[in-house]
Amino acid sequence: MKQRNTIGLLSALVSAALLAACGGSGGSDTSTASAGSNGSTGTNTTSTTTTTLASSGTVGVSLTDAPSCGYDAVNVTVTRVRLNQSATASDTDAGWTDITLNPARKINLLDLSNGVLTALGDSQLAPGHYTQIRLLLDPNTGNTLANSVIRSGTTTEVSLSTPSAIQTGIKLVTDFDVTAGQRTDLVLDFDACNSIVTRGNGTVMLKPVVKVLPTALNGIDGFVGAGLAANHVEVSAQQNGQIVASTAPDAVTGEFKMPRLAAGNYDVVITGDGRAVTVITGVPVTSTSGEVVVSTSAAPIVPAVASSAAQSISGTITLNPVSTSVGAYVAAQQTLASGTPVTIRYRAANLDTGDYTLASLPTVAPSVAQYSASLPLTFATQATITPGIGQYAVQASATGYTAQSVSPITITGADQTGVNLTLRP
Repeated sequence: MKQRNTIGLLSALVSAALLAACGGSGGSDTSTASAGSNGSTGTNTTSTTTTTLASSGTVGVSLTDAPSCGYDAVNVTVTRVRLNQSATASDTDAGWTDITLNPARKINLLDLSNGVLTALGDSQLAPGHYTQIRLLLDPNTGNTLANSVIRSGTTTEVSLSTPSAIQTGIKLVTDFDVTAGQRTDLVLDFDACNSIVTRGNGTVMLKPVVKVLPTALNGIDGFVGAGLAANHVEVSAQQNGQIVASTAPDAVTGEFKMPRLAAGNYDVVITGDGRAVTVITGVPVTSTSGEVVVSTSAAPIVPAVASSAAQSISGTITLNPVSTSVGAYVAAQQTLASGTPVTIRYRAANLDTGDYTLASLPTVAPSVAQYSASLPLTFATQATITPGIGQYAVQASATGYTAQSVSPITITGADQTGVNLTLRP
């Protein structure tokens, strides 16, 4: 997996909290809007910097989310957000504007998927160029789980560990401008799949990174068969095998949306338990305001049923030198006959042990269609892929280390264990 997966796929659990903080009154998160909406909710919170409406600008923040592998809920509780025009300002320096939530607000981030936004309110800020945000979360105390997860298939709320650095203020370096009398909207994207890491003792920990997206509604829209929700279908937009955006289709309608994509060509990759991988290559995103439709409700994409059982690849990623804070990420990839690499599965390795499992890997050939504005698309089974049908290249990466890969890993008829890689700077 390349660096984009290491960083981009971890985006915005922090953002979620930031959004909540900018959003005013406490209580449960009930305000949602379809992709592209930018309404505001709540009331303005208290700021340490006082500005008049005539001399200030307005910042509105909305939250969106990508699917979370292995979790049915990811909850965070936000207490305060600090904003500063200086990227190097310390906690005690001047120039901070504090936005305090009273009471603190608990949000299930996984309520926001498939391009859905929740508008969490707005705040008045002095005009200028802002480069630093610090986010504070409420820690878990006693039997009160301010931050928690619920693993898929269970109902038990499990504590989500937040290191002291998160509780005292996560430093987020970003850039946005506030203009007097004008509104600035921020959309922040969260990918829980790689923002939640498991430790050696089985506990789960938050390792968030923020990704700020443009507010314009564009991107890729389509439908898969409405009955595929039980197959845990996920759809991703990829470039050169790197996942840029991902989502889970609507469980009722089968519609999927991947909005706010930068201009360029994307490969749409559809995966699901018991299904062949389905790929649409060369989907062009050229507009900042329009969506590219790849399938319709009348003719949804239905990935072929796999004719043989899926298998898994597992092993250990070792960091040399050892790091107690840097996590490793693993992907299983195949390359189409056209030379296009696609990521089929990705996961975070255990933060302490480096152990990982890439499960539900198809052992059948993928189906591929070249994008065309004339729908429906025609898919054809790939007779030739690299490393081969039922084979994968396993790639591992970690921030500050050189990515490594091993290939071919053959899983036809049996799981593969002991696929180990060592990463060095």
